[in-house]
Amino acid sequence: MSLDSYGDAVANLDPDDGAIESTELVVTDDVLVKAFALGPGAELEAHDHPDSTNVFHVLEGTVTVVQDDEGEQVAAPGVVQHDRGAEHGARNETDETVVFTASLCPLPS
Repeated sequence: MSLDSYGDAVANLDPDDGAIESTELVVTDDVLVKAFALGPGAELEAHDHPDSTNVFHVLEGTVTVVQDDEGEQVAAPGVVQHDRGAEHGARNETDETVVFTASLCPLPS
């Protein structure tokens, strides 16, 4: 048994240009961890989680992370914290697929 679920979980994520694919890595009563693969030109629209902290872990490539209308390129490995209620999103401005996880806790009630 492998404790690392990342490789198997993202093995089938292969988004086309402009597309996003995702999968859930961890789902418990108090945390959600999802992996997102963004094809070239794809964008995860800005949104917020009023009652939860959201943390991005950039694992492959370079993604432009948007937080409160400001964008910053973050290369793997990278970590970005979005405080509760902060509007955040991501876009792929490169020619390669980028992969990051988003950890959300506590889960919204």
